[in-house]
Amino acid sequence: MSDVRSLPVPDGLEGERVDAALARLFGLSRSRAADIAAAGEVTMDGKEVGKSDRLHAGAWLEVTLPPPPAAPAPVADPVPGMGILYEDDDIVVVDKPIGVAAHPTTGWTGQTVLGGLLGAGHTIATSGAAERQGIVHRLDANTTGAMVVAKSEIAYSRLKRAFKERRIDKRYQALVQGHPDPFRGTVDAPIDRHPSGDGRFAVVAGGKPSVTHYDTVEAFRAATLLDVDLETGRTHQIRVHMSAIRHPIAGDMAYGADPTLAARLGLKRQWLHAVRLGFEHPTRGEWVQFESAYPDDLARALEIVAGES
Repeated sequence: MSDVRSLPVPDGLEGERVDAALARLFGLSRSRAADIAAAGEVTMDGKEVGKSDRLHAGAWLEVTLPPPPAAPAPVADPVPGMGILYEDDDIVVVDKPIGVAAHPTTGWTGQTVLGGLLGAGHTIATSGAAERQGIVHRLDANTTGAMVVAKSEIAYSRLKRAFKERRIDKRYQALVQGHPDPFRGTVDAPIDRHPSGDGRFAVVAGGKPSVTHYDTVEAFRAATLLDVDLETGRTHQIRVHMSAIRHPIAGDMAYGADPTLAARLGLKRQWLHAVRLGFEHPTRGEWVQFESAYPDDLARALEIVAGES
């Protein structure tokens, strides 16, 4: 059932974008707030406003909040290709396959890690919003690799804090076009939603601070394999930062990759893989680390690009 909220715009939100203000006022994600505004569910002094319109202090704001997404329904069978790297009473570390989202989101109709785990009979922490219970971090639907999900409430709380405090070792590898110069470096550039509003992200002045460290693993004639360490964890961060330095990830056409190279390598998604995930175990206190091997499509692409060199 929809929930209509009416309130005057606080002085502190003078000039704030509608989507950003809704996120702050009602504890929504920025994308969910933008969807509500885009659906025509927000008025200011009786006039409909869009997600990028600016608020005026003292104006009367009325917002129709849709019901929150339901908790994910367990799927009938485990998600094909989704492996378990480790499991105990507190955590389950998943080897996430291509085409699987972390949890249900607006507009996503495919399979999810959360639904697959529930369908396979795994116990998951109930902390967090209904649609993302137990989820302490995410990988893009078409990014593969190691991902941890909390099974106990204490694990959820402690892992969320560890991610927030950047006490997690998240390592990715990315095959990028060309040859970054320097071969080892840092991209420190703020990220926010792309001005086009098409779901992409971009380096934007005034965006959220975002820092990506990279190091060359191997250089080929047409591309370079990078080891990537995230200091922050913004949506699409590696994809945006590699595109910003003019070395987009191979196969990532949304961020400027060459479709000819993608076709030659047989890529139907970005060559990006979460190869390693390390953290302090939330109840035992010891450091644990998990590694994920390249999936078949990425391994084949790497063999092709190496053979061309």
